[in-house]
Amino acid sequence: MSLPARISLLVVAFLAVVAIGAFVVLHYFVSGPPVENYASGVTPDTGAVVHVVMEEDPENTVTTTPDWVSYFIQNPQTKAWVHTTLFEVPAGSRIDMTIYGFDGCTPLRNNLWGQVTGTVGDVAYVNGTPVHELNSYSGCNVAHTFSIPGINLNVPMASPSLAQAAKPGLCSTAPCQPGNPKAVPYRVMTFSFNSPHTDGQYFWQCRIPCGGGFLTGFGGPMQTIGFMTGNMEVVS
Repeated sequence: MSLPARISLLVVAFLAVVAIGAFVVLHYFVSGPPVENYASGVTPDTGAVVHVVMEEDPENTVTTTPDWVSYFIQNPQTKAWVHTTLFEVPAGSRIDMTIYGFDGCTPLRNNLWGQVTGTVGDVAYVNGTPVHELNSYSGCNVAHTFSIPGINLNVPMASPSLAQAAKPGLCSTAPCQPGNPKAVPYRVMTFSFNSPHTDGQYFWQCRIPCGGGFLTGFGGPMQTIGFMTGNMEVVS
């Protein structure tokens, strides 16, 4: 091979490596779901109350994987539902959570995840009724969980009943729209917890193996940011 040909080959190979590196950086480190900012205008470490609103849907029609179950977060300014699992809260504040549960039930692998922990009073509310635990062994009544291990927070997400899921059926167009639960069944989970005084990224995840079609259910949406796992960023 002549010297010019070898130089051309090296240049092509170098450009290919650069292109692959740029793709990896852009795809995995730069791009990604947006961060919904619930900290804007709130003075940290004052015990201020911040209201975060989310929903979990049985499928999504806004991505290339429409069969993946997914959380959505409501933008605090526009109230639009955003396909993301990243949100920001002020340090040292009380976080009031509302999560609409549109997905059907899936038995917990361990009923430990059916216990409410880390909330104010270790209590959550299902459609206004206080609960300290949801036992998925005694009835198919848990869809997912909202769990932040770093602050020992775990709240099981109640699901519509089997009868509701069968008729009229679960929501099929995401993001689902809370309204008349008799038209599209859902449960409303509300609970409160105190955000840490320490800044940082606090990983959260659903603890139900909801990655259908993946080994033991722990792949796919369950391990992917923007679907069933995310980060709560605490800022001061």
